[in-house]
Amino acid sequence: MVLEKIQKANDIKKLKPEELEVLAQEIRDFLIEKISVTGGHLASNLGVVELTMAMHLIFDLPEDKIIWDVGHQAYTHKLLTGRKAGFDDLRKYGGMSGFPKRKESDCDAFDTGHSSTSISAGLGYVEAREILGQDHKVISVIGDGAMTGGMAYEALNNAAGLKSNFIIVLNDNNMSISENVGGMSKYLDGLRTASAYTGLKKGVEAALGKLPYIGARVTGHIRKAKSGIKQLFVPGMFFEDMGITYLGPVDGHDLKALCRAFREAEKLQNAVLVHVITTKGKGYLPAEKYPSQFHGTGPFDIETGQAKEKAGEDSYTDVFSKVIYREAKKEPKLVAITAAMAGGTGLVPFSKTYRDRFFDVGIAEEHAVTFAAGLAAAGLKPVVAIYSSFLQRAYDQLIHDVCLQNLPVVFAIDRAGLVGSDGETHQGVFDLSFLSTIPNMTVMAPKNKWELADMLRFAIQYPGPVAVRYPRGTAYTGLEEFRAPIEYGKSEVIQTGEGIVLLSVGHMMETALQVSDSLRERGIQSTLVNSRFVKPVDEKLLEELSKLHTLYVTIEENVLAGGYGAQVLAYVEKKRLPVQVESFGIPDEYVEHGNIEVLRKEVMLDADTITERILSVYQKRQQE
Repeated sequence: MVLEKIQKANDIKKLKPEELEVLAQEIRDFLIEKISVTGGHLASNLGVVELTMAMHLIFDLPEDKIIWDVGHQAYTHKLLTGRKAGFDDLRKYGGMSGFPKRKESDCDAFDTGHSSTSISAGLGYVEAREILGQDHKVISVIGDGAMTGGMAYEALNNAAGLKSNFIIVLNDNNMSISENVGGMSKYLDGLRTASAYTGLKKGVEAALGKLPYIGARVTGHIRKAKSGIKQLFVPGMFFEDMGITYLGPVDGHDLKALCRAFREAEKLQNAVLVHVITTKGKGYLPAEKYPSQFHGTGPFDIETGQAKEKAGEDSYTDVFSKVIYREAKKEPKLVAITAAMAGGTGLVPFSKTYRDRFFDVGIAEEHAVTFAAGLAAAGLKPVVAIYSSFLQRAYDQLIHDVCLQNLPVVFAIDRAGLVGSDGETHQGVFDLSFLSTIPNMTVMAPKNKWELADMLRFAIQYPGPVAVRYPRGTAYTGLEEFRAPIEYGKSEVIQTGEGIVLLSVGHMMETALQVSDSLRERGIQSTLVNSRFVKPVDEKLLEELSKLHTLYVTIEENVLAGGYGAQVLAYVEKKRLPVQVESFGIPDEYVEHGNIEVLRKEVMLDADTITERILSVYQKRQQE
């Protein structure tokens, strides 16, 4: 196998030309085989095999810096830098990350996981290189989907004034996770089909090259005048007009053409954008045909492409999808917004039936939130469906554009809590804290699938901003008999006891029940409360419970700093209630990738650990 010859960075340079095509196929076969077992990002990685190989052939790692936008397409990069063995434990706890990680390899220049950051980070590397008097290349790879994010244009605007080399690779596959939307997508479509320009350029240069003596000289003059030719044949020339040299489009699966483009790009003393056309899922028919399905996939059967895991009960996302669809029938002013995640957030059924009331704004979370504010100010009822870790990017818009005006925007926050295999960049463990800091914001978390449905209906009718946060995965179906109507700011008492109160937030109810059962086995009848509202906290209940209890235990899958437990503690201290507060949540550290149950044990948020700590604290308090 040619792939076996790749043991470390730059080993690809030792291969013979005829071995490179074999290597590309072996890489695809390897990725399909491994990801079919572990799950991971497949389609995006299959699409950049030749592109990655070309960069590794032309540039020297780790001296030269390749910065991947999002980073889910860096599997080939990991293979070519000697991490082949790590794929057996890809995305498992303690194993190799599915994203670039500086602590994993010197060849990973920048940690990534969210979109539209690579040009900004690359520009930082370029300016640092100049200040430090260094001499290496910096290459930022960004997808066309990520070009819908405003941060990319802020960086391009800044990069346009460079007087030193900076290579930006636009990996254009007409996809992000879902199909691309908006003006930039249409603009790139025009560049992809600008065959009149590319065909003329190749034909003229080839013909002139055959002329003795003068051919090379005339070709050189034509190259100097290429921006004028492009203005005639390529619509807009957006990048050139900004002051960034544009090269392309280049066939992203033609290794020789890619290498030629990079050799030309590295000669320039300014920012240069190499526009590369690739096919997402290249080389594996199911992934080419259904790239969204194979963007992030679980284990699957290679022959059929079918998932190995059979569909089970409804996920929380499924519940949201059904409720929002039904509510739209009753409420004509209800509109739905997503930031390039229609499939992931469950809005596909809504989008097909209510096309005029569905908005996919692309990977542009800040815009999504302010856009929703405008819709609400104009009299509509917008529901913004967004992942917890992505909502972080719109914190200012939440404060300034939605809550300051007390606008009735509903935030359906998916993937809240630990998400597992995607790791630090995707764990949704900050939302309770940052949302609770904002005046006028109401924050809710359901204990099970039925409560999620009730909370969504409540939120749609609520006259101000409200967030409903829920996790990924199968929706909890326990405690079906506890379904009291949602009353603003009020918690729900599940069972009563004395001494200890378990205050559970949202989907941690299942864990809280296990803790309650363990305490009962030890002769302690605790009171179990479903908090329901994280903001506002049910202060009246906290006061009432302090009469018969001496220990409050809060359980939340959110960082402890600023979370629900911190709010309970603040109120207890403010009112000087005669109770002790013990809070369980995510510690002040980033949680890496791995199975969610394993991660909970690592952060001491599993039922056994919580029970033992409660017993230790309670028994000590009893002895005092």
